[in-house]
Amino acid sequence: MGETRAGFVALIGEPNAGKSTLLNRMVGAKVSIVTHKVQTTRTRIRGVAIEGDAQIVFVDTPGLFRPRRRLDRAMVAAAWSGASDADVVVVMVEAHRGVTEGVEAMLDGLSERGGRGSVALAINKIDRVERPALLGLAAELNERFDFAETFMISAEKGYGVDDLKAWLAGEMPKGPWLYPEDQIADLPMRMIAAEMTREKLTLRLHQELPYQLTVETEGWEEREDGSVRIDQIVYVARDGHKGIVLGKKGETIKAIGQLAREEISAFLERKVHLFITVKVRPGWLEEAERYSEMGLDFSDGA
Repeated sequence: MGETRAGFVALIGEPNAGKSTLLNRMVGAKVSIVTHKVQTTRTRIRGVAIEGDAQIVFVDTPGLFRPRRRLDRAMVAAAWSGASDADVVVVMVEAHRGVTEGVEAMLDGLSERGGRGSVALAINKIDRVERPALLGLAAELNERFDFAETFMISAEKGYGVDDLKAWLAGEMPKGPWLYPEDQIADLPMRMIAAEMTREKLTLRLHQELPYQLTVETEGWEEREDGSVRIDQIVYVARDGHKGIVLGKKGETIKAIGQLAREEISAFLERKVHLFITVKVRPGWLEEAERYSEMGLDFSDGA
């Protein structure tokens, strides 16, 4: 190995801009949860990618959007704190949506941020627009902010992702690697397991309960036969929500549990016994400890 490099990259963009998809493609494992429901990435999950002699640590920030509630405000603050700590910031913009109100706010935020390191522009979903429109958008954005580089990519299909990754590797500061080579994410396994269950709940119940639940992995027991027993609690804000999550005769939670178990098992590459309990905890959205467990600072939302 030659001279090693290692550093942090923050991906910022509006909800559904494709940050999680890009992260997963660069890291090569499903680290950040991808769903069709906006604003589902709550924790600043870090994925670690290796490119030659460089180690790139990704900070997958929450999508930036206009904050309405305490939780939203904490998420936006987390996104910006992630960006200010990073060696490189990658701003993701959706090609077919162009310069939206959210992109405007992001550009303003970047200008105010100052901070260290370079800022690159990644125009994502390039397969959705014609080339002239793409070039026009790139020109307009570069007029608004002095980006170090501009990349045209499709995170979903993989176009342009290798070029971006190679450039990021070159931008990392010289120094020792920050993580062991075999460690793809510094997020504890129990947190990934909770996030996988929460994804299944979100997909199944997104109309009835868009925001009102959280999942915690309470128990993690290694079995002698190589399997693992995982106990999780789903917290909801009201009694009525508990009924929705459980479903008729418990059918909903049973179906969700099966899907979550299969995915956690595939991720861990071992047999999983998953037990899920649903509990009502009024006002969990306002509980500070829930925020720290989600990687957010409660005071940011004050």
